[in-house]
Amino acid sequence: MQPEEEDEHVSGRDPEQLEAEARSLRAQEFELGREVEGLRDALAATESSRLRAEEEFAAEQRRIQAVEAAAADRREGLATIEGKVNAAVSRRDARAAEIARLDDQIAEARQRADQAQAEFARVEVDIVGLDQGELGLDEAHERAQSALASADAAVEELRTEEARIERARAAADATCQALELSMKRSDAGASVMGAGLPGVIGALAEHLHIDGGAEHAVAAVLGDLANAIVVRGQSAAIEAVALLKETDAGRAALVVVDDSPSSSTAVSAPPNGRWLRDFVRCDDLVRPVVDSLLNNAALVDDVAAAMAGHRSAGHLTWVTSAGDVVARGVVRGGSSVSESLVEVQTAYDQAKAELNDLIQRSERLRFDLAAARDSQAEAAAGVERALARLHESDAEMAAVAEQLGNLGQASRAAAGEGDRLAQALMAARQGLEADEAALTQLRARLDAMQGEPLADPGADRRPELEQAAQSARTQEVDARLAMRTAEERMTAVTDRAVALENDAQVERRARQAAAERRERRARDLVVAQAIVQAVTIVRSHVDVSVAQGQRVRSELQRAARERADELVVVREKLRALATELEGLRDSVHRDELARAEQRMRIEQIEAKALEDFGIEADVLIAEYGPDQLVPPSPRAPGDEIPEGEPEPQPYPYVRAEQEKRLKQAERGLAVLGKVNPLALEEYSAMEERHRFLTEQLDDLKRTRDDLLDIVKEVDERVEQVFTEAYRDVEREFEQVFARLFPGGEGRLVLTNPSDMLNTGIDVEARPPGKRVKRLSLLSGGERSLTAVAFLVALFKSRPSPFYVLDEVEAALDDVNLGRLIDMIEELRDSSQLIVITHQKRTMEIADALYGVSMRGDGVTQVIGQRIREAVSA
Repeated sequence: MQPEEEDEHVSGRDPEQLEAEARSLRAQEFELGREVEGLRDALAATESSRLRAEEEFAAEQRRIQAVEAAAADRREGLATIEGKVNAAVSRRDARAAEIARLDDQIAEARQRADQAQAEFARVEVDIVGLDQGELGLDEAHERAQSALASADAAVEELRTEEARIERARAAADATCQALELSMKRSDAGASVMGAGLPGVIGALAEHLHIDGGAEHAVAAVLGDLANAIVVRGQSAAIEAVALLKETDAGRAALVVVDDSPSSSTAVSAPPNGRWLRDFVRCDDLVRPVVDSLLNNAALVDDVAAAMAGHRSAGHLTWVTSAGDVVARGVVRGGSSVSESLVEVQTAYDQAKAELNDLIQRSERLRFDLAAARDSQAEAAAGVERALARLHESDAEMAAVAEQLGNLGQASRAAAGEGDRLAQALMAARQGLEADEAALTQLRARLDAMQGEPLADPGADRRPELEQAAQSARTQEVDARLAMRTAEERMTAVTDRAVALENDAQVERRARQAAAERRERRARDLVVAQAIVQAVTIVRSHVDVSVAQGQRVRSELQRAARERADELVVVREKLRALATELEGLRDSVHRDELARAEQRMRIEQIEAKALEDFGIEADVLIAEYGPDQLVPPSPRAPGDEIPEGEPEPQPYPYVRAEQEKRLKQAERGLAVLGKVNPLALEEYSAMEERHRFLTEQLDDLKRTRDDLLDIVKEVDERVEQVFTEAYRDVEREFEQVFARLFPGGEGRLVLTNPSDMLNTGIDVEARPPGKRVKRLSLLSGGERSLTAVAFLVALFKSRPSPFYVLDEVEAALDDVNLGRLIDMIEELRDSSQLIVITHQKRTMEIADALYGVSMRGDGVTQVIGQRIREAVSA
């Protein structure tokens, strides 16, 4: 028995030897651990020495920096004090110059105030006589405006009502047109009514007048007769039917009435509801026929009542207002898809009455609107006249008031300026005293600082301390490297000891597994020897059985070959018979299909002949069969017939010739196109639509002319108002510009004076001492002041209750700012001004100041102060 491959590859090392090596390595690991602990203690000592050296170096560096910072602060303080001394000297000199200038300005302001006050007293005497002409003009203007507002409201109300009536009229007219088109007769009914036959009275629906709510019930009971034609006598009916057949116009229902009076038998009231004929009103001639058609028909509310009535009186016909019919053995009802002629006729009568009423109301509204427009025009003229008189009076009063305002403003401005200058003079003198005191104090501080001695910085030990710190850091790095090296050696020894211990355990497990495998192979060898002996015995018995089986198999194979030959012959016979049977079945199926197709084609032809021509198949074959002669085609109108040519005669039927003739006729019919049987009705509808659109177009043209007249009036009014406003602004701009730019010239120029509606406006400004007029060539302050002049001109020509100015004086110097403040003072007499500014002089003339400030908690708040009240108090 050979050893297995695994036994041959088992390692030959002894596990005891491996464990001895591992124990030796563990001893080395212990020694290395003691060495690492020593190195770690040495590293801690070097770290402590390094920290002490670095702290000494940092302390020395901070001391040197403090000494240098103290020297720099002393130099900076000296420079600051010197700058403050120089600035205090400059402020003192400027304060002295300002005091001299304020003295001169105070004297000039007081002189101007006295002159303006004297002129104000003179003009105030002249204005007393102008107040008398102002009385009564405001009341007249208010009365005229009230009358105009009343006239405008009346016109607007009539216009709204007229528009509503016109919309309702158009809707009613469209409804009548649609219902009238719906009442058009079919081709058959139109042919009978348009043929002019004697005895034709008209449509039955035109002679019926049904009470509201019973239309659907009458239409349901009449059925097809709701669209019938009424004729007088049997002969008229026969002639109408003959006409329909001759003209091939289709089928129509005819109702025959007699001239002889007929007696109606009184019938008691139905057990439920009312007789349907009681809801229908018609001519006496048609009454007997209507009564007979609606005989025994009772009208009830709903289907439940109809079913209840049918159970109580089954010989009657019960019908609901919605058109549901319950009769003997018959129930008809549901939702109707289309309305009958009776219902359409009733709806048409109602729509026609409503249209007539709307037309009358529209005509009355037109007369009322014309009168209201005349009143409106008269009221508007009255307002214009009152407004013109009021404007004239206001212009006179405004001129005088403006003069008074200018003088009063000039006086107040001069007085206020004197007061402000006096306060400024007092503040300047106080500031001069404060500047002298501050200058003395600053000079004393400067002398004291210059006399202080300099501090001794001492020896600089930073180089030697820095070298000591660097040496300590080097020793720390060396100790750290030695410790890391020892730790790595200890880790390597530990790993080697663990590996040897693991190898010893693996070797023991391998030796134990090899012993177990050798025992298992010994047991398997005994079992295999017993199996070999049993196989030898079984093999001898199997050889005998195989010989017997081969003999039986030979006999069975010979019998199977004989049966297979017989089966092949039988299968050939079956295949031939199946092929023959399949051919017979296909032949029978084709014959049956052909016969079914022929029968279907014959039935389709018979149905088509009956549907298209109304002729049975037997009659068609008898009259139009191939054995009958073919009638010749009639001559077309307008064809030239040669003289002496005989009349065409019938000829025998030849299928090929008739098929050729049919194709020619089909091509001619295709060229002609489809026949539209509703062409006349469509033409009438389109003609009515064209008439309606023509009227609407004429109305639009008239409306456009009215609108163009209104636009023309508005343009004239706008042009007038703009021209007046431009003239006033132009005059005021020249005066304001001359005041803001003494010695300068400014004016407004129209770019297109001939077209006041589309013209532009150019501003020409020539400050004193310059020749340029274009705004782009002026300085920022000049452009700003020119814009302010234009705004003030607008304010004066068209005053407003209040104005908002946002930093308009930001680019102005002191002189121009003073002129602008004078203008603001003048505007304050007639309007309220809200000025957003950062200029102190502008704030000084304000009545109240408002500002936004931030509190300590970070929330903003608005702060306000009344200046005028504080000053007066």
